[in-house]
Amino acid sequence: MGVIKALLRVYSYIFGALLALSLIAVSGLALANHTALNLGFLPWTAPELLQWLLLSSLFGLLSLLLAITGRVRFLYFLWSAAVCVMLFRGFFLSKYSFTGPVSFKPAVYLTAGSLLAMIGAWPSSARRPGPRRRPMKY
Repeated sequence: MGVIKALLRVYSYIFGALLALSLIAVSGLALANHTALNLGFLPWTAPELLQWLLLSSLFGLLSLLLAITGRVRFLYFLWSAAVCVMLFRGFFLSKYSFTGPVSFKPAVYLTAGSLLAMIGAWPSSARRPGPRRRPMKY
């Protein structure tokens, strides 16, 4: 069971890093070129969308780095859960419509991938064993 948890955690870190870096790149390019971005599955419109994407992906990257170092893994789990909920809600519970199976399949894959990443980001309560202390003899 430990191997599966480790693989899910590594997958979660890779998925989170790729998602955060790609969203930073997209929002940064759109801000630099003064281009309005339209992502119909997200609840924000053009002016707020870029700010939300940039700030939330920077937060995701920061929480990812903290989780990798083992400090605050719960923040990374919260970010992963928020990503999963936003994707599921935006693609499947909103008025967003797909143009066909070509656009539906990537949405399903992305949402399923974010669900796996959220499971892998679950902060485990087990601590790594440190050096054992021996009782002092008097």
